[in-house]
Amino acid sequence: MTGVTGVDGSGAVLLETGRLRLRRFTGADADALTELDADPEVMRYLTGGRPTPAEVVRGELLPRLLAGYDHHPGLGRWAAVDRTTGTFLGWFALDAPQAGPPPGPAAAGARPAAVAAGARPTPGANQAELGYRLRRAAWGRGLATEGSRALLRHAFATVGLARVWAQTMAVNTASRRVMEKAGLRYVRTFHLDWDDPIEGTEHGEVEYELLRAEWAAREAG
Repeated sequence: MTGVTGVDGSGAVLLETGRLRLRRFTGADADALTELDADPEVMRYLTGGRPTPAEVVRGELLPRLLAGYDHHPGLGRWAAVDRTTGTFLGWFALDAPQAGPPPGPAAAGARPAAVAAGARPTPGANQAELGYRLRRAAWGRGLATEGSRALLRHAFATVGLARVWAQTMAVNTASRRVMEKAGLRYVRTFHLDWDDPIEGTEHGEVEYELLRAEWAAREAG
């Protein structure tokens, strides 16, 4: 199942996989998001383990997520729930390029925006950044790869994007494996200047990408 069903943004479903349902966030998801970001292991490569305060989730993060569905149709962040039980597992994202920082600690293991040493300019239109963040109970089951592959299909076949990329810390081997299994290829390692660097920063950040032509060729093959 693909395609957003519903127009009011109240939990409309984007897509389903064998085990996952990706739906729009709603205001009722504040506690689940707060709990997700309260796990120091989940936040290890994002903030060094520091949680996102509940007031930030309710007052800043969630309102921005909800507004993003209208600003960038087909893109955004979607709650991932177990198709059988409805249990909240985390989220997946296709974040649109933007000049400012993303809504909360970023996507596929990447951290909030920093000043880059020799970084590329902000990507143009027709591109998006893949992201995922799952509860620890959902780790090690292939769910991040399953959801990412489905979201890549949505990005290229439904939205018509030309490129999807993802970034994470070089030392975040688990997130890098997900990117590779989902079909993205390594592009570069780069270094950023952080006001509050966390352990592993000295090894830099990595970028992976997948182009629509590459994805289409694999699908056809």
